[in-house]
Amino acid sequence: MDIQSRVTAVIQSVTDKKLNGDEEESLFESGLLDSFALPDLVSGLEKEFGIKIPDSDLNPRKFESVSRISEYIESRM
Repeated sequence: MDIQSRVTAVIQSVTDKKLNGDEEESLFESGLLDSFALPDLVSGLEKEFGIKIPDSDLNPRKFESVSRISEYIESRM
């Protein structure tokens, strides 16, 4: 499974919602994520990818879309 598929699976498990398949769609503007769900998403990503996301990186812009999250994850691995 590639990184984007794994990221999508984590987002779906955190939000209990199906993504539309557009990797560039804003997860916040679409209502899939909000600031309350962000910590759960980060926790899920850390568990899925075996990485630690520092508090200094908890910027919603880094977690705006599936493609941005995937790029971020790749930079941390």
